[in-house]
Amino acid sequence: MSAAGPLQGANRPPGGSAAAKPQAWGDPASDRTPSEAQALAERVGASMLASDRASRALGMRIESIGPGQAQMTMTVRDDMVNGHAICHGGYIFLLADSTFAFACNSYNRNTVAQGCSIDYVAPVRAGDVLHATGVERCRTGRTGVYDIEVRNQDGKTVALFRGKSYRIDGHVVEEPS
Repeated sequence: MSAAGPLQGANRPPGGSAAAKPQAWGDPASDRTPSEAQALAERVGASMLASDRASRALGMRIESIGPGQAQMTMTVRDDMVNGHAICHGGYIFLLADSTFAFACNSYNRNTVAQGCSIDYVAPVRAGDVLHATGVERCRTGRTGVYDIEVRNQDGKTVALFRGKSYRIDGHVVEEPS
């Protein structure tokens, strides 16, 4: 983590816009302004990363977060490389899964994975910097669908991940009264 903290560069969702995505019907978040939704997503991201020992141990950083979306990075270390001299797919999955978690929890409603899949489309080597971009495709009721694209430092797509979320009771951070 840098001296600037875990959310360095996390003041805007992917694409640079602070505009919130449309909310699911009946979601109390729909009463928030775009700037309130963005501020809440940033608080949620900071809180989650602070307690996410696995993501921090792998050197993951949140580059940006917003309602229904997140971008994270991870540098592939030598100890992440398998016997074929490429990054073990589990590490790429972990980056995509963490990005999924941050995106689907960004509304401050506790949300867990219901299922997910990944396709590895190009090899990753030690020293590569992976950038995962997660976007919400659909969110209705308690479920959602999120797509995460993982690219290397050259912009080449290396993996495609789809996660299905399920909202459970509770909130990630306390909401002001």
